[in-house]
Amino acid sequence: MRRADRLFKIVLLLGRGRVVTARRMAEELEVSERTIYRDVADLISAGAPIDGEAGVGYRMRAGYQVPPLMFDGDELEALALGAAMVRAWADPELAKAADRVQAKIDAVLPNHLRGRWDRETLLAPDFFIAPETVTGMAELRRAIDRRLMVHLAYRRDGGESTERVVWPLGLAFWGLKWTLGAWCELRGDFRTFRLDRIQGLHVLPSQFPDLYGRRFEDYVAHARERSSPGGEACRRSGG
Repeated sequence: MRRADRLFKIVLLLGRGRVVTARRMAEELEVSERTIYRDVADLISAGAPIDGEAGVGYRMRAGYQVPPLMFDGDELEALALGAAMVRAWADPELAKAADRVQAKIDAVLPNHLRGRWDRETLLAPDFFIAPETVTGMAELRRAIDRRLMVHLAYRRDGGESTERVVWPLGLAFWGLKWTLGAWCELRGDFRTFRLDRIQGLHVLPSQFPDLYGRRFEDYVAHARERSSPGGEACRRSGG
């Protein structure tokens, strides 16, 4: 990879608004952490508004936006398919957001690329998705964004009901079902809750802390470990 391309990708990674460690950037770009530190220092010297420090992580300063990009044909198909999946499989608010994204791209897309953008041979069907599949999804997304605790009334695998106070960490789509990955205060551990089994949901005013070891990436690592060969089944539903 050319150094110019690597620097541009670093800017894109940091422009997502989250703190990114040098190790993560090094793994994604397949270079050493030392190279990342040098590249970040050069970007800062060139005027890039990067906040952070070695050993902690970096991110772009609030309010900075990466300039708009032009997409090739495959990238447009990926975007179009992604937007179709959101419209078909996510909550109505996200579906409307996907429509707005498409409208913005439509407004600036050159004519020679419209064939790839408007192609109808990549389908994300919605006729097999039951309405309860996205139960509470919009409320959960807002709670995750604001780090607000949630009280759930939930139907477990065996049909029995339970109530939990959880820290909502992130949502995952498994092809037919959405699940909530959360820290369960009752169990003192990570738990997974299927949205179609949520019987009642109340977002609480209390914020949960951003603790190392209890973040969504920790939940994902925990789930991956438990689902590995020889590991315990990972998707314990409200157990």
